[in-house]
Amino acid sequence: MAEPDRASSQTVKAQLALRDLILSGGLKPGDRVSELSLVDRLGMSRTPIRMALVRLEDEGFLEAIPSGGFAIKAFTERDVYDAIDLRGMVEGFAARIAAERGVPGGLIRDMKDVLRQIDDIAALPDLSVDHFSEYVDLNGRFHALLAEAADSPVVKRQIERVSNLPFASPSGFVMVQAKLPEARHILTIAQDHHHCVVHAIEDREGMRAEALMREHARLAQRNLQLALRNQGTRNLVPGVVLIQAARGGLL
Repeated sequence: MAEPDRASSQTVKAQLALRDLILSGGLKPGDRVSELSLVDRLGMSRTPIRMALVRLEDEGFLEAIPSGGFAIKAFTERDVYDAIDLRGMVEGFAARIAAERGVPGGLIRDMKDVLRQIDDIAALPDLSVDHFSEYVDLNGRFHALLAEAADSPVVKRQIERVSNLPFASPSGFVMVQAKLPEARHILTIAQDHHHCVVHAIEDREGMRAEALMREHARLAQRNLQLALRNQGTRNLVPGVVLIQAARGGLL
């Protein structure tokens, strides 16, 4: 591996490891972190850790401290809903311009093939955690194809950027959804959104495609709301330790 590629790979590895540490509660809101404190903890050298800290600050997980280093940020439920709404706006724009500009038939077929696989899961009489895990992969694939359908490197980059915001990923709460009593109902609605947006893109209905994707993002907000209100699923929300309760305490 060339030296720049190796350095980039190590930075990504450090970024993922540090993000997991934050989301799992290994680091709490307000905790101070620095390059030196993470070298032994992550078993990596200072350079990739330094770059990872900068990237995670950009993603919103950290905030720089004037005296040096970073602190883990806390988030309100409103912050989380805003991040999901922002993702819906960007994906909605992608769907609209895909419909207005037209999408190659091969890409539409790929999207429909993913949806057929999700339909097969949704049709099962009982849905297990493994089924929802498979759905996470397929859902991620569908959203990636939607970004590709926009045929815009600028839009695709912004979708990737907003999806990396804390809690904004299209599949961020799917595994928690698997534990909710409303699981099948939510999956059915989400899949209907998927099918409808593909039809809207095919029919060159840009405004409808945009509205559908914005509404689709709202479903993730509903997932989160249900999960946080359910005693049995609240602690399953990735990064729940970072979310403040309504009166300022942490959940």
